[in-house]
Parts: sequence; structure tokens; C-alpha cells
Amino acid sequence: AALADTLAAVDDAAPARRVLLFDGTTPPAEAAGYDVIPQVAGDLDERLAAMFDALDGPVLLVGMDTPQLTADLIRPVLDSWADGARGPDAWFGPANDGGFWALGLRDPDGALVRGVPMSRDDTGAVQLSRLIDAGLDVAMLPELTDVDTVDDAREAAEAAPAHRFAHALRILKTGARTRAATTAPATSQRDPA
Repeated sequence: AALADTLAAVDDAAPARRVLLFDGTTPPAEAAGYDVIPQVAGDLDERLAAMFDALDGPVLLVGMDTPQLTADLIRPVLDSWADGARGPDAWFGPANDGGFWALGLRDPDGALVRGVPMSRDDTGAVQLSRLIDAGLDVAMLPELTDVDTVDDAREAAEAAPAHRFAHALRILKTGARTRAATTAPATSQRDPA
């Protein structure tokens, strides 16, 4: 559901080209119309760097761990680079866990990502410093909730209650209640007579 919500947000933002960096054999049906690029081997920084090296023109990477993503969050980036506009060199969207949900580069360069330690509470700070140290003009996007825990999932679902992710979470919650009710031990009142 999180990937479907992310793809829907990208579709709604209507970029000129849509690319899915995918690790798997069959892309989801929601990726119809996307150029699918298989992930290379290596750590996450290497996989992301390879993607930036493989693409031309401005590139906006959005992760799928922030299912509250909307097209309205993406459009400022696309608009800043539309029709040859010289908006900022980079866009950065921090995540609540210290990582990031978005990284946009007007001139993609994998060296700006390669070597950044991933999945740590300082990943975002290191990545942002890398961009600034390279002399790039960086525009900031709002912080989003990266879903790593049940509490994160609830927070993301509350931020976007109409999204598939929120619906899936409601189904899981309802299903858990239903299973608990049907597996609870039965009690009976015996008639003493």
C-alpha cells in the first residue's frame, strides 16, 4: 500500500518522466507507464548513487517509506525545474527518523550520495551536509514520517487517512480485533439444574 500511495502521488504530480528503482521480478501494476530500473547490488547508498548516475536531467528521488506523500509536496520541485527554469541545485526532504524521504538533484551525480551512511539517525544530516559542502543551493521540503514502527504507521495514516496505506492499516487493526474476538476462550453459564 505504501508503494501504491507513493506511485499515485508521483502520478498526480505529472512529471515528464517517471522512473521506478525496483528490486524484484515483477513491478506492481501501479507502475504501468514507469521506466523500471533494476537496483544494482550493494548497500543503499550504492544503489541510489547508481540510479543518479544512470539518469539525465533533473531527478527527484522519493522513498516509499513515507506513504503520506502527496503530489502537492512534489510539485514545487518539478515547477522549480520546469521548462529550463534554474531553481535550486538540490531539494531535500528530511524524515522524522533522521533519514530523508526526498532528494532532488538538478544535475544528478551519484558521488553526492555514494558513501553516505544509510538507515542511521544521522543519515539525513550527513546527506544534507554533503550537498551543502558541494556548494549546492539546497531548498528544503517539509519533514515527513518514515514508517519504521507501528507508531510511525499510525502517524502516517493519520496524516493521510484517505490513502491506501491508512486503509490497509485499518483493515489490519480490524482483522486483529476480529481474530481476537473469535479466538477468545468461550465461557458458559451452566444451568445448575
